[in-house]
Amino acid sequence: MIDAEILRPVIVLLAWTMVMWLWMYVTRIPAMTKAQIAADEVRRTGTLDERLPEQVQWKAHNYNHLHEQPTVFYAVCLVLAMAGMGDGMNAFLAWIYVGLRILHSLVQVTANKVMVRFVLFALSSVVLIALIFHAAIWAFELS
Repeated sequence: MIDAEILRPVIVLLAWTMVMWLWMYVTRIPAMTKAQIAADEVRRTGTLDERLPEQVQWKAHNYNHLHEQPTVFYAVCLVLAMAGMGDGMNAFLAWIYVGLRILHSLVQVTANKVMVRFVLFALSSVVLIALIFHAAIWAFELS
């Protein structure tokens, strides 16, 4: 069994993704009912963006974002854990990444200030790059 601190922030981000899934449906289903949108009407991409309030759609957009770059985070964390490099600085960086992504979510689903989101996204990207760099050092024996 792999015992690595880095798996804890992975689990937290996975759980956060499910929180966002629930938040999305708790707001979206009542909004669809109020707008009299039948489920079959949403087969066409963009239908909900056109017909629901943007504050409702922000949750859905963030849920989708949590399935984009974080998939790279999950992969690199698993690599680092399997390489025995999932503790110390890498675990710390993973927690920073998760904290930034949760902050990004909260900004997007509430105020949706694009520049604030951009800064949080850029910072989390730099942290992710550092994790990838550490994995590359191990994988290509660069140390």
